[in-house]
Amino acid sequence: MLIGLVGRPSSGKSTFFKAATLADVDIASYPFTTIKPNHAMGYVKIKDLAVDFGKHSNPREGFVKGDWRFMPFELMDVAGLVEGASEGKGLGNEFLNDLAGADAFIHVVDMSGELNSEGKPAENHYPGEDLKMIESELDKWYLGILNKTWEKFARTIEVQKNKFAESVAKQFSGLKVNEEDVKQVLLKTGLDGEKSGHWNQEEVRKFAVTLRQLTKPMIIAANKIDRPNAKSNLEKVKLEFDYPIVPCYADGELALREADKHGLIDYIPGSSEFNIVKKLSDEQGKAIDNINKVIKSNNGTGVQDVLNKAVFDLLEYIAVYPAGSKLVDSKGNVLPDCYLMKSGSTALDFAYRIHTDIGKAFVKAVHIKTKQAVGKDYKLKHGDGLEILTR
Repeated sequence: MLIGLVGRPSSGKSTFFKAATLADVDIASYPFTTIKPNHAMGYVKIKDLAVDFGKHSNPREGFVKGDWRFMPFELMDVAGLVEGASEGKGLGNEFLNDLAGADAFIHVVDMSGELNSEGKPAENHYPGEDLKMIESELDKWYLGILNKTWEKFARTIEVQKNKFAESVAKQFSGLKVNEEDVKQVLLKTGLDGEKSGHWNQEEVRKFAVTLRQLTKPMIIAANKIDRPNAKSNLEKVKLEFDYPIVPCYADGELALREADKHGLIDYIPGSSEFNIVKKLSDEQGKAIDNINKVIKSNNGTGVQDVLNKAVFDLLEYIAVYPAGSKLVDSKGNVLPDCYLMKSGSTALDFAYRIHTDIGKAFVKAVHIKTKQAVGKDYKLKHGDGLEILTR
């Protein structure tokens, strides 16, 4: 799973990325600080199942902090997109191509209104304009791919009946589009793929935009929520746009995670509180007090919330533990593994995810908490712990 960060220059994208990953990246207040894409591990936060048994997990991947388990996924930060990116402005084509493999986008929007769309100082800039611009560039990106060969493509479809979904999926395969996606778009738009040769430009655009929305779902990280005009701007944006929107304070999250890393405080990402464990300097104390005021009024910094919503809500994944009756592996590690599975997956899908041989030899699964047996068609639930029994 790969989630890409998008946004205009100086929106706080790189700060969000560093806060989410603690990766060593450049952060500066001028456009195009990020040129080459940065990749690192972000983490979703789930309840540690082992706690229900009086234990704590020993993850093979990710980590445990307090009663919470953090599971890794790949996060990517590309350079800020500017108007005209879809036509190559600001190396836009290169940056858009970097995003082709992403399963979803986190759009980091500067809610402060203190910088314009080019990242320059401004008074009362409306953040909705930035959102519209990024939306437009992403839509033009998909439309551009479709338009490149549309005339020849549409003629071919008229000759080769029932090949529309297959042909479009092939054309967009680099963007993780499959035939089922194309069929869903046709259903949603009411367009007839077999008559695509007669579509007008508005219908072609409608198809491309809906395909982008379906295959690259997006959540808004409403960043810089600590700034004076941010909350009023956020309310306006919420009224205008139909995206999941989470108020964020990436600067604060980064400071808290760094302070925790250096042993100054004890902080669990996603929490609205922390404990000071070492004496702070006057400057550190003042900074921490300011952060504390913001996270108390916003119930946290929002960064972890965005990551969780992107994985569990946008992409509809659930977390499932493979677990024997004693919870430990041969080396004594408690619940070392936990897998992210697509919602709707079955116990048999889960068995195959663990190992092909386990899937082939599947007999039944047993819930480690209820001791109840379930069959191969059992639909997995978030947080399940299952022991797979084989023949």
